[in-house]
Amino acid sequence: MSFDYRQRHSAELDAAKSVEAAVGVDEHRIVAIDLSQFGGSALTDEAIDVPEANASEEAISITHVPARNTVFLSLAMAWSEVLGACDIFLGVNAVDYSGYPDCRPAFIDAYEHVANLATRAGVEESRLTMRAPLIELTKAEIIRQGTALGVDYSLTVSCYQADDTRAACTLCESCFLRREGFVNAGIPDPTRYA
Repeated sequence: MSFDYRQRHSAELDAAKSVEAAVGVDEHRIVAIDLSQFGGSALTDEAIDVPEANASEEAISITHVPARNTVFLSLAMAWSEVLGACDIFLGVNAVDYSGYPDCRPAFIDAYEHVANLATRAGVEESRLTMRAPLIELTKAEIIRQGTALGVDYSLTVSCYQADDTRAACTLCESCFLRREGFVNAGIPDPTRYA
């Protein structure tokens, strides 16, 4: 499940489609929601510049999209209930996470509790579990594990302001963390940078 939440670009959604095709996903849904109507984030409001890496002194970056993971998890929880799935996997990371409050283990644990109060699985005691396997890994560890599992990182996009060809900007925090992750992992970075 991917989300078109009216983010600054569609490069991540295009990348998700490429990954889907490469690995043979049975069903991939792109859910459209409009978080830009609330503003408050450089990722959804064109009037707010995406800061360069390490440019912000704020504890929580202006790239934080208010309630984004709460909304995403709510929609994933709805689909899981329809499918009868008991596990929801998400790729949040608390180590190199730019201060996003909804990427912390405490949030994931609290949301799992809510999910088990609000779903058929929870009420019927089969239990819904939030799985965040990357949450306590460094970017280098994520890259090493992904490489060992055969992830083609050239298909993926992390940049906050990638262009229409999926080329990364080189300047934003996400580009910085990705480049640093590949360097620390000792693995060549296949990212196309502008």
